[in-house]
Amino acid sequence: MSCALCASVNAAEFTAEMMIHFSGLRNIDHPGVLVLQKVSVCLDCGVSRFTVAERERALLAGDTPTIEAATRREVLTNVALRQRIAL
Repeated sequence: MSCALCASVNAAEFTAEMMIHFSGLRNIDHPGVLVLQKVSVCLDCGVSRFTVAERERALLAGDTPTIEAATRREVLTNVALRQRIAL
């Protein structure tokens, strides 16, 4: 498939881990949505394409953190607190 920007056929597919964050101060405590996908990258101009799976799209559309994400945030907070105490 050719690149939508430069029409090059010089592309490669990679596995990617992306954290999609919601913008704005009201979302400062929102952990974001982890997306694990294949990414197609044009090796000439850098344009990249990926598709977000249905589960992650639902999380993005709902704009609400999941129980799993809330638990992850608690774990990270506890680790951060332990590091401060150790210092």
